[in-house]
Amino acid sequence: MHGGTEPSAWVQRWAPLIRPGGKVLDVACGSGRHLRWMAARGHAVTGVDRDAQALAPLQPLGDLIVADIEAGPWPLPGETFDAVVVTNYLWRPLMPTLLQCLAPGGVLIYETFTEGQARIGKPSRPDFLLRPGELLTVAQGLRIVAYEDGFLASPDRFVQRVAAIRPGAPGAEPARYPL
Repeated sequence: MHGGTEPSAWVQRWAPLIRPGGKVLDVACGSGRHLRWMAARGHAVTGVDRDAQALAPLQPLGDLIVADIEAGPWPLPGETFDAVVVTNYLWRPLMPTLLQCLAPGGVLIYETFTEGQARIGKPSRPDFLLRPGELLTVAQGLRIVAYEDGFLASPDRFVQRVAAIRPGAPGAEPARYPL
């Protein structure tokens, strides 16, 4: 199983960029490893997944939405969040919607598999694997704070990941993004 029960090290590393107490959207949240972690840190959490059974035990944490975001309409039209978290999931038609969900100063924390993954395991379908530099293209217009594209062990996987921030108000004091 990809992801396990512990939150992604990438999510943990860049979560301090999220406004304290901010609203966090976890897309394709599954069993809620990031929802639990974010809620424990005082964030208001919203999770979206098509698996109602996986979401059921997460109900006390925040807003949980059962939706097939690949076949149906986006369930949160017009809503914005202080962070959008996506791990181990890729549905390219959803990318513009996810960016629209970012409030000014909002953080995109995204990590998923790349083309190299097909040689070592699942997912192996090109539809579910990022092309080289693809997250940089997706995050164009955001401030890229961190980006990686490479191989991780335990479990072995090829990943690409980005932490990027929607610019805040023009003329505001420059934000300090701790690295």
